[in-house]
Amino acid sequence: MTQLMKTAGLAALAAMAALPALAQEAAVEPVMDKGDVAWMLVSTVLVLFMVLPGLALFYGGLVRSKNMLSVLMQCTMITAMVIVVWVLYGYSFAFGGNTGPFFGGFAKMFLAGVTPDSMAATFSAEYVIPEYVFICFQMTFACITPALIVGAFAERIRFGALMLFILLWVTFVYFPIAHMVWDANGLLFGWGALDFAGGTVVHINAGIAGLVGCLIIGKRIGLGRDMLAPHSMTLTMVGACLLFVGWFGFNAGSNLEANGGAALAMINTFTATAGATLAWVAIEGAARGKASMLGAVSGMVTGLVAVTPAAGLIGPVGAIVLGAIASAICYFFVATVKNKFGYDDSLDVFGIHGVGGIVGAIGTGIFTSTSLGGIGYAEGVTMGAQIWTQILAVLVTIVWCGVVSAILYKIVDMVMGLRVTADQEREGLDTTSHGESAYHY
Repeated sequence: MTQLMKTAGLAALAAMAALPALAQEAAVEPVMDKGDVAWMLVSTVLVLFMVLPGLALFYGGLVRSKNMLSVLMQCTMITAMVIVVWVLYGYSFAFGGNTGPFFGGFAKMFLAGVTPDSMAATFSAEYVIPEYVFICFQMTFACITPALIVGAFAERIRFGALMLFILLWVTFVYFPIAHMVWDANGLLFGWGALDFAGGTVVHINAGIAGLVGCLIIGKRIGLGRDMLAPHSMTLTMVGACLLFVGWFGFNAGSNLEANGGAALAMINTFTATAGATLAWVAIEGAARGKASMLGAVSGMVTGLVAVTPAAGLIGPVGAIVLGAIASAICYFFVATVKNKFGYDDSLDVFGIHGVGGIVGAIGTGIFTSTSLGGIGYAEGVTMGAQIWTQILAVLVTIVWCGVVSAILYKIVDMVMGLRVTADQEREGLDTTSHGESAYHY
């Protein structure tokens, strides 16, 4: 593969779309390496592990006890629905082989033409993996991204409205952005935007959708007056650690092969997360006089988010710096900007995933430089040019996601109403939406 193919997005199905050409160029017919396949099977399960139970417990601990089950239910049902949608048409819309810059086409709806013998390309011309494995791997990304959104308006959204919104959102936001960034025919891939494992596709996408949602739905009752603190930092810490472990499948798995590229993504996931955790706690300690567990897990997730687009492209020391920078900026948004503007991003989806994704995406353009320990840019590309491309990719994602998400929220609100009643919100969504309680005293 050329250096451009290795760096311009390092997108999973971008490689698959180029499979026929790769097969012709290769000196020998591509082979399926069982080590690569085993690694991708494990990585796929690790990404699922991030959603269920990782994200569900992380978010669940952060809400009040009367809303714990509602968050668990939302994460569970979003995952189930997106799996079905991905098989029916999502995979085709994102990676169906259409040559357009925004849409993958209809050719692989219902997984038409995919068999156990179908192969998807990796980033080496000599090796392929089963297409079913690739489909499952990308499917887990499609599951976790909309699940991230629910934290922005937790404790006040109608369950049915959420499910309808997510169905529309993955169709008109996630699948097109995934195609643009990770398919060889996609708009942003063609521009040379770098996104190793989902800074734009996953985190900026979810963060912007979450911000738009919390602005449209409005603040929780009692915000600024009542105690809305997390009910279980123990569960939140457990969930954060499950996310940390699962994230190795997310980042290192995006290399598609069990080789040095996966190893680089793995060590960067370690170091960026550690740097971000230390930085957040240090900043919080200096600003507030005490270091909290909430601060530690916030820094942990911030580092994981920031390194996602850069994982296989930068060096381990650069990853530490990137994680620390992301923590400083995200802390400012969570502690200062949110309060100043008064929006109720309940679990800081925009403050951490949106802002952290933006910092990581732009930082990728900087730290990929060989002078800073990265693997280097495509031939003829300078740092300034790459940074500008990264900024453009971020802006396209923000505008596409922001505009389309706002339209979808409004449609759902007109059809069935987005928000529960005031009485239901005060009683808690566990009992009013699901007829259950997380805890019995």
